[in-house]
Amino acid sequence: MRRAAWATLHLFAAAAMAFGMWIFITVLLITAVGTVAVVGAWLLPETVLLIRRIAGAKRSLTAAWTGVKIPEVYQPLTGTMRERVVRSVRDPGTRHDLRWVVAYWFYGALLALALPLWPVGLVVDGVRCGLLRREAVVLPLVVRLADLEADWSTALLKPSPQALLTARVERLAQTRADAINAHGAELRRIERDLHDGAQAQLVALSMRIGLAKRAYAGAPESALKLLDEAQEQAEKALTELRHVVRGIHPPILTDRGLVGAVRALAASSGLEVALDDGGLDQGVRAPAALEAAAYFVVAEALTNVAKYSGVTRAEVHLVRARRGLRVRIRDEGCGGADESGGSGLLGMRRRVAALDGTVRMSSPVGGPTMIEVELPCVW
Repeated sequence: MRRAAWATLHLFAAAAMAFGMWIFITVLLITAVGTVAVVGAWLLPETVLLIRRIAGAKRSLTAAWTGVKIPEVYQPLTGTMRERVVRSVRDPGTRHDLRWVVAYWFYGALLALALPLWPVGLVVDGVRCGLLRREAVVLPLVVRLADLEADWSTALLKPSPQALLTARVERLAQTRADAINAHGAELRRIERDLHDGAQAQLVALSMRIGLAKRAYAGAPESALKLLDEAQEQAEKALTELRHVVRGIHPPILTDRGLVGAVRALAASSGLEVALDDGGLDQGVRAPAALEAAAYFVVAEALTNVAKYSGVTRAEVHLVRARRGLRVRIRDEGCGGADESGGSGLLGMRRRVAALDGTVRMSSPVGGPTMIEVELPCVW
């Protein structure tokens, strides 16, 4: 009974949407015939956007019934008027949506005819189950009809292989561009660190050794002092070089693995960090590039928590997912994190995108802030 009631609600919503589609198509045809070519061209992108919203609502309705999300793949309608019109026409998603609109205009009538089955089913199945002690017939029919409608909508609304391939190519192109930008920014950072840090220390070291050589014959004590200073300068240069090396690939990852490296990060962050390692310290390790990306994600996130959140506690979860490595950082701070604010979040997203990973961030004003990263990996 409960399943049939939900099926009836689904069919009622689908029938109402079909009725709206009848009115929409009628108005669309009248508009197409009654407008001149220039106005029609101006209306085309807006009409395509409206159809996308309607199709998106239908995808949500179908997903609510089946529990399976229908992917949505469209080309962005941006640029000049001519570019928007061309993209509206050439987008494979537009043709798929129009095919669904036309089909839904016809089979939506079946949904309207199915709605009276619910009160009839109550009476018929009530007699069959209550008096005749037999199984219900009409109400399972309502459920099956809802399943059939959802199957039709899923088949018509899911993107074509061509659209999925086009979206994949565009995403890979964007990922490649982001990876190149991130690589260039990393090279500039390393060059800057070497120039301002280790190189400056090494120049000062060379000068002190030269002064010590000159002073050695006439003033041995001054030469010894200069050599002491040169030794301190050499130690500073080594420290700067270690800092640069850690920025490329932290040696602690090689020595301790991701879990041990994250524990060291948590200990040095000045925060109270609750770490759930998800058993990553056992079994096969993730590739070095993935471990480095996960490490830098945690480092950036904990740095932001310490600087901006206003709290002293954070949570870090490392999960060995079926398709890869998942990292989640959460804090109960003030929220309001903005990728355009120069907080390093954009660099984090580019680093993850270069490995074909995804970043999801939720940081409403007032908190909490949660960053979840998924890195694809075959264990």
